[in-house]
Amino acid sequence: MAQVKRIRRNVSGIILLDKPQGFTSNAALQKVRWLLNAEKAGHTGSLDPLATGVLPLCFGEATKFSQYLLDSDKGYETVMQLGQTTTTADAEGEVLQEREVTVGRADIEAVLPAFRGPIQQVPPMYSALKRDGQPLYKLARAGEVVEREARSVTIGSLELLALENTRATLAVQCSKGTYIRTLVEDIGERLGCGAYVAQLRRTQAGPFTLVQTVTLEALEQAHAEGGSEALDRFLMPADSGLQDWPLLRFSEHSAFYWLHGQPVRAPEAPAFGMVRVQDHNGRFIGIGEVSEDGRIAPRRLIRSE
Repeated sequence: MAQVKRIRRNVSGIILLDKPQGFTSNAALQKVRWLLNAEKAGHTGSLDPLATGVLPLCFGEATKFSQYLLDSDKGYETVMQLGQTTTTADAEGEVLQEREVTVGRADIEAVLPAFRGPIQQVPPMYSALKRDGQPLYKLARAGEVVEREARSVTIGSLELLALENTRATLAVQCSKGTYIRTLVEDIGERLGCGAYVAQLRRTQAGPFTLVQTVTLEALEQAHAEGGSEALDRFLMPADSGLQDWPLLRFSEHSAFYWLHGQPVRAPEAPAFGMVRVQDHNGRFIGIGEVSEDGRIAPRRLIRSE
């Protein structure tokens, strides 16, 4: 008997998932996409399976703006296990080395300033970065180690929250591309005892925080009670991640031409930079960039319904 193809729904918006431990970011995305029965979906940067916390999932038209969330700053809380290093720099790897832990709170506080501000990081072998088309983690699993160039990242804040025996809890605010595993490993080396990430929780992604998230269990419960449509109430507007951008509202005339790819002038436009744009009815219709002549050039447009 032929299987009936599932007709997916054309839904748009962002669901802020509190990613559960043990899921890859893509597995979490595909699970929520199935529950929502969404036609188009994408996430905004990977979290390790070990990690939990804020994972913005974009659906429909919101996928057009996922790059801007990917580029945003992030916040984390991590538990640093002192005295050991592992193959993956986290709890999922095999122990490479054990060293005695003789450091206290004052010793940790003393080394943290060296890791604040702009720093250089060498990406870990167990990462999704690619070399000759192959993810580094696949090479690492095959026992290969390749040269990686150091990258510049910025640690906006780095604070010691707690120290219990050989486990230290850190709060980190950082730029995109920062590897918390590498940060913890480097701090452990500076302390002389080694360290790896025992736990990792993303507390912030761009403007989004944990208090706005929904659990996978809550989404599954809503689906069980009301089907895919019951999840629509968890969808945030497509421009939710751009709330700190300047907002312009176009007249009906300007919106028409702008949606057809024509740059237009707008009163109260900033002198430069990216802007969010609404039509005369207050509907989000895309993002634009202020050009040298002061007009707003369309960059990403929302498909008309």
